[in-house]
Amino acid sequence: MSSCTVAAYRDTFVLFLNFIQAYLGRSPDSTKLIDITPELILAFLDHLEQVRHNSVRSRNARLAALRAFLKYAEHRDVSSLLIIERALGVPMKRFEQPMLGYLSREEMLLVIGNPGSTWVSQRDHLLLGMLYNTGARVSEIVGVHVADVVLDAAACVYCMARDASCARCLCGVP
Repeated sequence: MSSCTVAAYRDTFVLFLNFIQAYLGRSPDSTKLIDITPELILAFLDHLEQVRHNSVRSRNARLAALRAFLKYAEHRDVSSLLIIERALGVPMKRFEQPMLGYLSREEMLLVIGNPGSTWVSQRDHLLLGMLYNTGARVSEIVGVHVADVVLDAAACVYCMARDASCARCLCGVP
C-alpha cells in the first residue's frame, strides 16, 4: 500500500480506538474482535459525521480502512468469523456527486490566450494547448522529450504516461 494509505488507515484506527475507549468505557488493549459489532461501527461512523463533521466520503474512507482490517482478521481468528462477517456487512453511505462543469471552447481559448514574447509564456501556451487539444494527462505531457517530437510532413508528438502503461501518438499537434 502507498504511504498515504497506510497513514490514512493509521489515523482511522487512532480515531476508532479512541472512540471505543469513550463509547465502551474500556481501554483499547482490552478490546477483542468480538466487540467490533456492526452497531459499534455504525456508532463510530455516526460520530465521525455528527461530532467531527466529516463528509460522507471521509466516513466511507474510514469504513474502508476498518473493512480492510476485518478482512485481514477473518483469516487470523476463525472463532470470530461470524461477528466479522456481520461487521463487514456495514454498507457504504451513498451520496450525491456534484455535477462537474466544463469550459466552453471560447472560455478555454481565453484561458489559453495568446502567447507572450517570453520563452516561459510560449512554453505555457504550448502546454495548455496540447492538454486541451489532445486530452492527454499532465503526466503524459510532462514526460515528453525532444526525441518524442516529430516535425516531418505528418507532425506528431509521442507521449507516454509515467508508469508506461499506455502510450499514444498525438498526431497533428503543432
